[in-house]
Amino acid sequence: MATRASRKLEVATPDLAPKTITIAPLTPVIGAEISGVDLSRPLADAQFDEIRAAFDAHHVLVFRDQRLTPEDHKRFGRMFGPLHVHPYHAKASLPEHARAGTAPDPEILVVKADQASRFVAGEEWHTDVSCDERPPMGSMLYITKTPESGGGDTCFASTIRAFEALSPAMQSFLETLSATHDGAKPYTGGYGQAPPPGGWPKTSHPVVIRHPGNGRKSLYVNRGFTTRINELDRKESDALLEFLWTHTDQRLEFQCRVRWTPNALVFWDNLATHHHAVWDYFPHSRYGQRVSIVGERPVAASA
Repeated sequence: MATRASRKLEVATPDLAPKTITIAPLTPVIGAEISGVDLSRPLADAQFDEIRAAFDAHHVLVFRDQRLTPEDHKRFGRMFGPLHVHPYHAKASLPEHARAGTAPDPEILVVKADQASRFVAGEEWHTDVSCDERPPMGSMLYITKTPESGGGDTCFASTIRAFEALSPAMQSFLETLSATHDGAKPYTGGYGQAPPPGGWPKTSHPVVIRHPGNGRKSLYVNRGFTTRINELDRKESDALLEFLWTHTDQRLEFQCRVRWTPNALVFWDNLATHHHAVWDYFPHSRYGQRVSIVGERPVAASA
């Protein structure tokens, strides 16, 4: 299916009433539940446009009671752009794995935890795979099994609202800076994974970016992947990053919290949010699959 990501879309405003879907905001700042759509079927142009406008306005969209095959899931993702291949799949794509028939679908990342898990994916505030030169603009997680005990929520924080809450002087200073994002930080340092051939992705992005869908400014540093501010010495960089992470991820007024139900899909904006998967359900199980959409290289807000 041809991507519709390049289409010029009107940014959603509070008085823009959708005609084919229902939008119920989770908070005034971030998040909305979307109903009136069946993601197992191809979307009409009008419905896609309304979902895209809602995404640019709310940045976290929750679709409940969906019955999706992996192909349905990927089809919905491809409507926003090409699908991302996670660095974890690099080793699984080696010829010996392919010959043995053990290579997973490279466009689907399995997200699961059970009584044997030593950690869970996303247990620290982060933005998905920001170490890539063209990181995912959005991710879609489809959960089919939730813990019997409850729990397993995902928390989201608005990096747009976090930037807007800073003083004008701090905003201006941050717009002059760039930061290094390194996949070795979480994948080897956090999860103990050996690097794939050629190493984990590593790149620099502006500290403040301009959101391509609505033009607002957003902080683009996260505890999961960002290792330093390039223009500062190490002590200055560490202190500023810690301030920005704490400012973004510990202010409850910037956040929403999504409670998972079986067969829910959540689509979040990696250019406007951090997220944190709450692992409060051990030894119970949770299972889902994620696809992510490749974006353009983040653009500095000052550009």
